[in-house]
Amino acid sequence: MKRPDKRWLTVGWIAIAAAALAAGPAAMSVQVKNGQVRATPSFLGQLIAPVSYGDRLPVLEQQGDWSKVTLSGGQTGWIHNSALSKKKIVMKAGGETADAGVSGEEVAHAGKGFNAQVEADFKSKNQNIDFSWVDKMEQIKVTPEAIQQFLKEGGIQPNEGGKP
Repeated sequence: MKRPDKRWLTVGWIAIAAAALAAGPAAMSVQVKNGQVRATPSFLGQLIAPVSYGDRLPVLEQQGDWSKVTLSGGQTGWIHNSALSKKKIVMKAGGETADAGVSGEEVAHAGKGFNAQVEADFKSKNQNIDFSWVDKMEQIKVTPEAIQQFLKEGGIQPNEGGKP
């Protein structure tokens, strides 16, 4: 059997690479109700912009569990891969596109098998446990600006995601 000419193999690989570049970066869908694009690949990175369920974001590169994406205005930033899906998300109710989604917190709880029903069952089986402090802690909200100020004042430089 005759081996293929190496020049044709090279031309073939060049054509495949050119097609991939022409197609542009792969886009992914935001799969959480409220996602956050950050300046660095870290949950402590400065918040650049919020994104919403179903938004399509072109992915420029990957670093560990983080993806560098381009926002609609051309700005780039990092979002955790858990907030993204390769599937194009389009929800329809009747003939209309519907707004729906889950929060990042709900995704995290679901991944752990925890939901409102599980909590209610646990409370009913453990009526002697005082949950008031847990309820109070859940009410505490810390803004991204407060987190950045805390890090600055403490001289804390968090590692970027995907880096040791």
